[in-house]
Amino acid sequence: MIENIRLAVVGVGNNTSALVQGISLHRRTGTLVGIRQPEIGGFGVGDIDIVAAFAMSEAKVGRDLHEAIFLPPNNFGPLEADLAPSGVAVRRGLTDADGIEDVAAAIEDVEVVLYSAPSGRPETALAYAEAALRAGAAFINTTADPVARDPELLGRFEAAGLPLIGDDLASQFGSSVVHRALLRLLEERGLTLISSYQVNLGGTEDFRNLVENPSTKKQSKLNALGSDRVQMAPLGFLPHLGSQKVAHINIEAQGWGEASVSLDVQLKVHDPSGAAGVNIDLVRLAASAKRAGRGGYPPEVASLLKSPPGTAV
Repeated sequence: MIENIRLAVVGVGNNTSALVQGISLHRRTGTLVGIRQPEIGGFGVGDIDIVAAFAMSEAKVGRDLHEAIFLPPNNFGPLEADLAPSGVAVRRGLTDADGIEDVAAAIEDVEVVLYSAPSGRPETALAYAEAALRAGAAFINTTADPVARDPELLGRFEAAGLPLIGDDLASQFGSSVVHRALLRLLEERGLTLISSYQVNLGGTEDFRNLVENPSTKKQSKLNALGSDRVQMAPLGFLPHLGSQKVAHINIEAQGWGEASVSLDVQLKVHDPSGAAGVNIDLVRLAASAKRAGRGGYPPEVASLLKSPPGTAV
């Protein structure tokens, strides 16, 4: 029987809440709805134990993880309203590099660190990556901040035989994935792209943060789409949307004889669910690579990310 993955989560927001509740739901019911790969590297969906958690919210620090994931401003779910206590108390997170050694000591028995804090804090993301490296853990950066795109840091993880995965997860069925697929379809069918744009509105705390710190996220979305004819409108934070994200995608193109083609798509999804549906695979891929002694960036994760190493910062 395979030994469960020992996971530490950084950030106890909606995305972590969706991951925790989804794992619990799978363990309780065996459901495979919305699961891309039931098994990766011998690991099932339920073969993950969260053994450490870090957050900055005063309301969450010191609380049991299964209590903290339901505290405001989190607004996803509940899928699993009666979670038993996890036995994992949320620790105070890093604010700068001064606490790296303390975090490294706290995660010395952790196999994978999942960094799911808000984007727009690159120094903090790098500090957690450094702590993971010192503790001998794989590191996953789900934010748009450049971590895996740091060549020096990537080289150190590779030399240590530790996976470094990032940057910025591509949601399970989000605006970037849908937009990219439509642009590829145009190209495959021989149409010429004239212009395209994307508008994203959401009501989670992460959206609020991205409205205030939009630069890295905008570049990461452009990395995912791979076209200089796509424009990104400023992100919009609308609290009444809750955990839903609403995306509007427009594509203007020309077909045979320069005949015009216009496409408008509206997509509504629960943003935290889309993140958790990818994180469940990234964690298992990271653990599988680590146990195989493969350090650095594992290429099999590329389709799950917006900004892998080598893309623009």
